[in-house]
Amino acid sequence: MNLTTYSDGGARGNPGPAAVGVVLCDEQGNVLHEASRTIGERTNNQAEYEAMLLALGLARQHKARRLRCFADSELLIYQMQGVYRIKDSHLKALAEKVKSLAMEFDSVVFQQVPRSHPMITRADWLLNQTLNRAELKGRARPAGKAPTKQGELF
Repeated sequence: MNLTTYSDGGARGNPGPAAVGVVLCDEQGNVLHEASRTIGERTNNQAEYEAMLLALGLARQHKARRLRCFADSELLIYQMQGVYRIKDSHLKALAEKVKSLAMEFDSVVFQQVPRSHPMITRADWLLNQTLNRAELKGRARPAGKAPTKQGELF
């Protein structure tokens, strides 16, 4: 089975609270699966790698054999293609995990696309919704204090 992944990772702050978003599509471009999750405190580049790891894991679960993996991160894609060297030790470790997972497929192609690509925009939306929910969960209103305006949460 041939599948396409679109992944995006982001952090609010660098480093800061981070999340990943992935959209998995079949050969016709139909969305098979969407996923997002928080990943703790990471840099933006670490989040991009973690998003690719999630994408590869989901593709494996869907029994893919050949993959086209798209991301908007030039650094991630060019490092995976061997165009850029990986200097950062954290990124080296993540890159090794990506390469190891990629070896489980018959073929994996990594390609950079603009941030404006509709499926990257969708992955970005997923991760931002996840960060928003996590942020809301993390806030606590002082005991007994009610919202001051209609619809105000905190």
